[in-house]
Amino acid sequence: MYGTATKMPETGRYLFNEDLLDQTTNKTINKAMNKTINIADYINKDAEIVKPAKNSWIKGLLDNRSKEKWSVDGPNVDMMKRHSAAWDFILDRYFRVEMTGWEHLPDKASMLIGIHSGTWLTMDAWTLCAEWWRRYQGQRILHGTAHDALMAMPGLGQYFRNVGVIPAKRESVTAAFAAGHDVVIWPGGEVDAMRSWSKRYDVVLGGRTGFIRQAIRSGVPIVPVATVGGHDTVFVLSECRKLAKLLRLKKYLRTEIAPLVLGFPFGITLEAFPMHIPYPAKIRNEILEPIEIDTDPERANDNTYVDKKYKEVEACIQEGVNRLAGRRKGRFFG
Repeated sequence: MYGTATKMPETGRYLFNEDLLDQTTNKTINKAMNKTINIADYINKDAEIVKPAKNSWIKGLLDNRSKEKWSVDGPNVDMMKRHSAAWDFILDRYFRVEMTGWEHLPDKASMLIGIHSGTWLTMDAWTLCAEWWRRYQGQRILHGTAHDALMAMPGLGQYFRNVGVIPAKRESVTAAFAAGHDVVIWPGGEVDAMRSWSKRYDVVLGGRTGFIRQAIRSGVPIVPVATVGGHDTVFVLSECRKLAKLLRLKKYLRTEIAPLVLGFPFGITLEAFPMHIPYPAKIRNEILEPIEIDTDPERANDNTYVDKKYKEVEACIQEGVNRLAGRRKGRFFG
């Protein structure tokens, strides 16, 4: 979804007055939080208003998941070259991306593990993959991974496949490693991407240890990736878990969160699908030192070992996030 200097130039700061922006955004978020309470009260008064129709169009859309197509051929080279100027602008000027730590990448296929923010449009994830392409130009292929719902969406799903994204499931990830390619996984999924802005520096892998077992079975090292900035591309005011339960989103979208966001251009919105244009937050990604994994297949059934490695990865990313957060120069977009 989502490189060739180790540090990208910090261009584009002239696009806005950061001090004024901080003041304005503070006031806007305070107003938004008051509205969040009002919406929650309204929902609690009449739960019937949020029950989905039996023949929901969402269900119809996701029924196409069984027909989804994916490939480990990698990105469409012609398309990537045609879009290169646009991505140069997005990376260098709009998000002012800094991507560091390339020296930590092993010479063999690896599993990158990270966190991401921004609800459905996780621009920290997109920029990581775009920087990878810009650095390697298809000579080393990285597959992003995406939620079933995104892969099934008309238009967006096809674009994902064109840039080398594969479904976040065992079959596709195993095939990618077998082809000698790198794969980046965000284990926290929607719980991570849709976490509230107040949790922006919390590393959320969701307690999902399947990626450790996958690394064992595929015989690849794990490379943690720390990220900050994606949380400012849209402000998640509330995770609205009660609402998600009423809407039965776990059944329809495999998520227990119905994010209430403050975004552009619709302001405060319940975002069941991508409905915002990301704000120009500065994004920092750092590739961290690899964590070696025992490739003995029996280790995949050793819960103690799996849990130990899970905590090691989680702690490594959290340390990296804390370090990157300390480099931010403003409360918003810095």
